[in-house]
Amino acid sequence: MSGKLYIVPTPVGNLGDMTPRAVETLRNVDMILCEDTRTSGVLLKHFGITTPTSSHHKYNEHDTTSRVVARLSGGENIALVSDAGTPGISDPGFMLVREARVAGIDVETLPGPTALIPALVNSGLPCDRFTFEGFLPPKKGRRTRLEELSVEPRTFVIYESPLRLCTTLKELAETCGPTRRAAVCREISKMHDSTHTGTLCELVEYFSANQPRGEIVIIIEGMAGSAPKKVHRNKYRDSSEASSDNL
Repeated sequence: MSGKLYIVPTPVGNLGDMTPRAVETLRNVDMILCEDTRTSGVLLKHFGITTPTSSHHKYNEHDTTSRVVARLSGGENIALVSDAGTPGISDPGFMLVREARVAGIDVETLPGPTALIPALVNSGLPCDRFTFEGFLPPKKGRRTRLEELSVEPRTFVIYESPLRLCTTLKELAETCGPTRRAAVCREISKMHDSTHTGTLCELVEYFSANQPRGEIVIIIEGMAGSAPKKVHRNKYRDSSEASSDNL
């Protein structure tokens, strides 16, 4: 019988967010795949987890995926973790899950920490419907994507590095308009956790004077009035269709 692939979320900051089930899973599998074994090593040591680890990241996943699937097919149980949050969400994971499923291997994803949802809810912007963009294209296609997002009717969420935050906020102000409301969430669940809200223009001004550090999530209000109109189909056919039936 083949083994099982476990996708295990890890805290984005506060180690208290690690679930007992996640700890138990990492202790009981045969191997843990890590985006960075050094980063995960700190977490594993904290919880007394001694399971062997191996590297699996965006630079080697094309090479390692087939070998991991072979080990799973041979009966080993393997867990995948990223540096923080849920694997597959702007982190390696999709390719391995896809190939495991193609090979008929069971995959189980544990619920757990992610920066996306806490930032969205904490922003105070509508979160009943939203879209997650992840990281914007660094160069090619960036402006086009920003223009597409500017007319998105739902709240949308972007991940960004602190070094590019001001540039991205300025580009958002240009495409979405300076008065569009937004929020910048920083270092979620960590010691310097903070959320700044205001218009894009106000956020540009604030962060131009206050260079941020740490992990950044930007939440932007959707374009008012841009929701797609519902098409109401008349229950009665038009006269030309009716007359053709009578021929």
